[in-house]
This record gives sequence, C-alpha cells and structure tokens, in this order.
Amino acid sequence: MKQTPLILSVISLVVALALGIVMLTSKGGSSRTTKASTPTGEAAQQGSIVWFDLDRVLNEYDMANDLRSVVETKIQGIQEEVNRRGTKLQNDVNKFQSDLDKGVLVRSVAEQRNQRLQEQQNSFNNYTNQKQQEIAEEQSVMMNKIGDAINTYLQKLNEEKKYAMIISTQGSVLLAPVAVGDPSLDITDEIITGLNDEYVKNKAKGITSPADTTK
Repeated sequence: MKQTPLILSVISLVVALALGIVMLTSKGGSSRTTKASTPTGEAAQQGSIVWFDLDRVLNEYDMANDLRSVVETKIQGIQEEVNRRGTKLQNDVNKFQSDLDKGVLVRSVAEQRNQRLQEQQNSFNNYTNQKQQEIAEEQSVMMNKIGDAINTYLQKLNEEKKYAMIISTQGSVLLAPVAVGDPSLDITDEIITGLNDEYVKNKAKGITSPADTTK
C-alpha cells in the first residue's frame, strides 16, 4: 500500500518550554551585586531630591517575594501540564509514523488517524497559547500589585518627609538615572524597611495589598 503522506508535523517540546517565561522580578535576574546603602549619620532634609534602588526593593520586599512565589508555583503547574500533553501528542505522532513505516495501516484508517492527530495538534496549540496568555496576565497583575504598594508607600512617606523629589533608579551594569549620588540621599533601606513593616502589619489584619484597604 502506498503510504499516506504524514501531514502532521512532529511536535517539538520547545513549544512547551516556551511557557517558561522569565519572571520580570526574579531574584538573581540582575548580574549586579547590590549592597545596602551605608548610613552616613545624616538624614536627607526636607526639599531634598532623594533616590532609591528599585532592583533592591523588588528583591527585598517581602510582599513582592510572596507574590512571585505564588506566580512561579502557578507557572510550574502550567508547565508540567503542557509538557504532559506535549509528550502524549509526540508519542501518538511517533506511533502513527511507525505504523505507516511498517505498512500496517490501510489508507482509510491512516487518513482518519492523521486527521485526528491534526485536530490534537490544533487543540494543543490552542491550549499552549491560552496558558501563555494566562501567565502574562498573572505576571501583569503581580507587577501592578507590587507597583501599587510601592507607590502608595512612597506617597505616604513623602507626606511625612516632604522631599522635593523621589527618584527610582535601577540597572544591572550602571544605575540609571542616578549613576553616582550622595549616599545620604539614598533612602533604599528606609523604603525596604517601611514596606516590609507595613506588609507585616497588613498581613496580621488580613490585608494583602493597599487596594484592600479601600474595600
């Protein structure tokens, strides 16, 4: 019997591995080794332009780490399910190709199986696309929560400190926009301590994000 052409392309698990989206706030994502700012004994005065290292805040803020852990667990679960489905589909394709090579299928049966495999592949592709969107949404919500918490705290902090400006700086090679600055104007430690203190207090009250306080 003349072999029925195998229209279905062999599935590559690279598709599944593509779901391993790099976390935007992942620890160790920066090659730069950060170091706590050195206290100078001088506090920035009212009207000062102060700055903080956003990379450090994202890595040392407990709420950010907790949210990241939750999202990473969800991504791992999705990855495992995608890999499971991808492996099953690959095995089905390999079995079909083996049966074709052995010539043990009549044309009608081969065409039916080929059609079913194409449908499985389409379903698998749709599933992976859906899960990629879910991961992107989870990460976006996570970053929005972290950003909202930091912004809310900075507004509260500046009501008390009355700085002229608070600049956020970050960078793996050279900090930008503040490449070099007066250490006494670096309020990174103060922000990290304040954020974590508020997070502990809010967790004790059952509040997981600043938005919850408006409910």
